Amino acid sequence: MKKVINTPNAPKAIGPYSQAIEINGMLFISGQIPVNPQTGEIPEGIQAQTEQVMKNIGAILHEAGYDYSNVVKSTCLLSDMANFKAMNEVYAKYYNENPPARAAFAVKELPLGVLIEIETIAVK
Repeated sequence: MKKVINTPNAPKAIGPYSQAIEINGMLFISGQIPVNPQTGEIPEGIQAQTEQVMKNIGAILHEAGYDYSNVVKSTCLLSDMANFKAMNEVYAKYYNENPPARAAFAVKELPLGVLIEIETIAVK
C-alpha cells in the first residue's frame, strides 16, 4: 500500500507532489532543493546548497525509518556542470561506503534559481 511521507524537517512541496512515497519497502524521495525548512532561506554556493539538500534528504529518510545506507539511486540535477566537483565533495561525505548508483545532469534551470536538486530512491 502506498504511504505518503511528510516531515516539517524538509521543505514543503512547492507543487502537486509529495516529499516522498513509500511502497513495498521502497522509498521514492522527490527532488530536494536547498531550502532550509526552518527559515525558508537558500544558502550561497554549491557546497552549502549540496549540504542543505543532503540534510533535507536525511530528514525525509529518517521520517520514513530509513537512513543513507538504504539509498540505492540518486539523480543529481545541476545548474552548471562546472559545479560537479564541488558538489561531489559534499555528496561523498554522506556515502563513503557502498555509494548508491547515481546520475548527474546539467539542466537549463532549477526551481527558485538554486544550483542543485537531488532525487533519491531507498530500499529496505
